[in-house]
Amino acid sequence: MSDIKTPVVIINFKTYPQATGEKAVTLAKTCEAVSREFDVPIIVAPQISDLYRVVQGVDIPVFSQHMDPGEQGRFTGHVLGEALVETGCSGTLLNHSENRMQLADVELAVTKAKKLGLYTVVCTNNQAVSVAAATLKPNSVAVEPPELIGTGISVSQAQPEVISGTVELIRNVNKDVVILCGAGISNGDDVSSAMKLGSQGVLLASAVAKSDKPADVLKSLAGPLRK
Repeated sequence: MSDIKTPVVIINFKTYPQATGEKAVTLAKTCEAVSREFDVPIIVAPQISDLYRVVQGVDIPVFSQHMDPGEQGRFTGHVLGEALVETGCSGTLLNHSENRMQLADVELAVTKAKKLGLYTVVCTNNQAVSVAAATLKPNSVAVEPPELIGTGISVSQAQPEVISGTVELIRNVNKDVVILCGAGISNGDDVSSAMKLGSQGVLLASAVAKSDKPADVLKSLAGPLRK
């Protein structure tokens, strides 16, 4: 998967019990239904153990939450790109704040993913890291201040200068990378603010994955992006 349509919504299922096993398939189907209703691309990132079952259950892009660099062979416990391809997923998150990677490993993973046709979203926690990640030429960079992740306090509204400033710096080194906004995104107002600041989509988790009414939350998120 070399490209995705924007604006895009990526839902990280993390390891929430509400998004594990068959519940991951159910949530992914809800994402698929809203994506079709609003004509807005929605990508899901379930746990690696659920990738295959989710891929089999929906017809929207499914990403891994992580990928290690390296070749097939003696790498017990690692998540290699070839295995992700075999699951049928089409991309991967890298360097999420809950699974940090060394910059050299991010570079190797991005390079390997390109060879395998996997779309890459490199998560970053500040402007300096965002610029460094953009120079590696991933498909996308997702800016997520870690102190706001899971708080329900949106970075696009609480720290708008983080997004606008990062967008400007990234564009100085990479004019093509897709820039996403993450951390605390939970409703349509947050999405609208992010888009006005130069974001081309959002990456979020708990607002959807922990919700008793994920369809309602997804519709709120997709509304401002509806064509």
